[in-house]
Amino acid sequence: MMRRAVVEDVPQIMDMVQKTILEMHSYGNYQWDENYPQADDFTMDIKAGNLYVREEKGNLAAFICVNRVEPEEYSHLQWFSREGMVIHRMSVHPDYRRRGLAVELLQFAETLARSNDLPYLKTDTNSKNEKMKSLFMKCGFKFIGQINFMSKEAPFFCYDKVLE
Repeated sequence: MMRRAVVEDVPQIMDMVQKTILEMHSYGNYQWDENYPQADDFTMDIKAGNLYVREEKGNLAAFICVNRVEPEEYSHLQWFSREGMVIHRMSVHPDYRRRGLAVELLQFAETLARSNDLPYLKTDTNSKNEKMKSLFMKCGFKFIGQINFMSKEAPFFCYDKVLE
């Protein structure tokens, strides 16, 4: 079941983040590291009401942050629209992978965008993050272009999706 995250979720979220970082680094993706994301990032998301979690038998299985905050780096790309919602941080706990939860998170973002009369989503991921790039394409997102972001060596690929 999806619900809004609460501050008490942050320790479990950070545990999930640490496991995700280890996995990302194992295949050369340094999108997340010891500097980003931090517990403060999630606390701010929670206070703004933008972080959602998926529970499985009382444990956090996944999270996603969706809001209308666009990184400044997006401004030079040729997006379909300037209005829409942006997917920021998301992850599925390694113990809950291969159950369709990542697709469920993106479907939730679509529902959220529609319910806010903003039937359009934008997002990005590190160009080395093959799993996310594949997920976005599988879920109907279109590649828009690339940006340099957060002083990372590898560029980030940007995607969007017009919701019907």
